[in-house]
Amino acid sequence: MEFDKVKSNRGKVINDLLLCIPKTFSDSRGVFYESWNKNIFDKVLGKNINFVQDNQSSSVKGVLRGLHYQLDPYPQGKLVRCIKGEIFDIAVDLRKKSVTFGEWSGVYLNDSNKKQFWIPEGFAHGFLTMSSSAIVLYKTTNYWEKDLERSILWNDQSIGIDWPISFLNKKNPLLSKKDTMALEFETIIRKSEVF
Repeated sequence: MEFDKVKSNRGKVINDLLLCIPKTFSDSRGVFYESWNKNIFDKVLGKNINFVQDNQSSSVKGVLRGLHYQLDPYPQGKLVRCIKGEIFDIAVDLRKKSVTFGEWSGVYLNDSNKKQFWIPEGFAHGFLTMSSSAIVLYKTTNYWEKDLERSILWNDQSIGIDWPISFLNKKNPLLSKKDTMALEFETIIRKSEVF
């Protein structure tokens, strides 16, 4: 497995975000690859990562989920992959002391490239379904805690995510009720709901 650093929308490397690229083996029978190896992952990150929960979602084209995160003491690191279809996956840096605070990075994850996006604690996460449908799996380092979950408005102007909505021939993505009621970035800063 290879690991690439990821740049923000402003061209800076965002510390701790990683794109994980598996080594695949294919022949006439199909494809094999190691999707997770704790020893390798911990060595690359320089710390012990303990995943406690696996989540799976399926979405139709144009569904946008996010931008979600959880506050202390239950922040979640996430290892995200798309096993069917394609998504545009986003991470937003919410770490106040980070030089990339408020910046975002986006990567395409799909069943062909088999890439995974490591999003550590301290980031908001979301994705847009690009294909007719998509199945997304992600491991988390902490359990879901409803009272500590927060959402940032997907199209917040101060963050300025360049979602590829026009590619989908849509004006707006399909959102859950929760995501339509998400807060603006400035509001979560004012409320000290960042890291």
